[in-house]
Amino acid sequence: MEKIKGLIDAPFTPMLANGDVNPAPIPAYAAMLAKNGLKGVFINGSSGEGYMLTPEERILLAEKWMEAAPAGFKVIVHVGSCCLRESVRLAKHAAQIGAWGIGAMAPPFPKIGRIEELAAYCETIAAAAPELPFYYYHIPAFNGAFLPMTELLKAVDGRIPNFAGIKYTFESLYEYNQCRLYKNGKYDMLHGQDETILPSLTQGTEGGIGGTTNYNGRELTGIIEAWQRGDLETAREKQNFAQAVINVICNYRGNIVGGKRIMKLIGFDLGPNRIPFRNMTDDEEAAMKRELEAIGFFERCNKF
Repeated sequence: MEKIKGLIDAPFTPMLANGDVNPAPIPAYAAMLAKNGLKGVFINGSSGEGYMLTPEERILLAEKWMEAAPAGFKVIVHVGSCCLRESVRLAKHAAQIGAWGIGAMAPPFPKIGRIEELAAYCETIAAAAPELPFYYYHIPAFNGAFLPMTELLKAVDGRIPNFAGIKYTFESLYEYNQCRLYKNGKYDMLHGQDETILPSLTQGTEGGIGGTTNYNGRELTGIIEAWQRGDLETAREKQNFAQAVINVICNYRGNIVGGKRIMKLIGFDLGPNRIPFRNMTDDEEAAMKRELEAIGFFERCNKF
């Protein structure tokens, strides 16, 4: 299967003031991401508040992203759910509309505590769309599935034919690299933490999926470009800047809340977050803007 090169974005879900999904901005959203160097989107995941959307809303968003995707722009649909039958339905739909691939994180309830349970979960979803690459989304901070990913690769190898790899959103660069080395690089290991892109590149990373790429994609793709041309100093500077941006959003409830509000500050209002997320106040927005101005963010952020 094709391995992804470059960065895929995990987009926010545009919403109206009342919390309804608002697909209207998606064409401009897709064009903006492509303009700023992103290679595709991984929709309806954690940044997109996917577990807080109805199946019908997730289906609608998948269709609208497919309609809006520029040529060569990959659309990967997150289909994970606490209801496995719902995941199967979403996977089949993704295949029907021609999505490039599908992915799923372990459900937050019930928590998966054994590799065999996780492999069976992935197997059922992947089998619903056998012609599409399937990625497991490893983000144990969200679902408590603190399981060894090297063991997952062993469990699915030869068992799930369309298992493409892992979106690895965890702090262990050692385990990440061990997965990357499994069977001479058989699986596509997509780096999932924008704060450590540069260290992962030194290990051989070629692709990743990010959340702060929504508004800081120019700098994050710039890390890869600088590394590829051997300009380590520029790569370091851009990685340090990316971490400075992340330090700011950590003061405002992270990427899902703070990051979504940054989109408004750069001229692309995607609306509020759904309850139980605690939306930012106007005072918090003003304070975050000042912190971003202090690091020169608005001169370096994504452009339309």
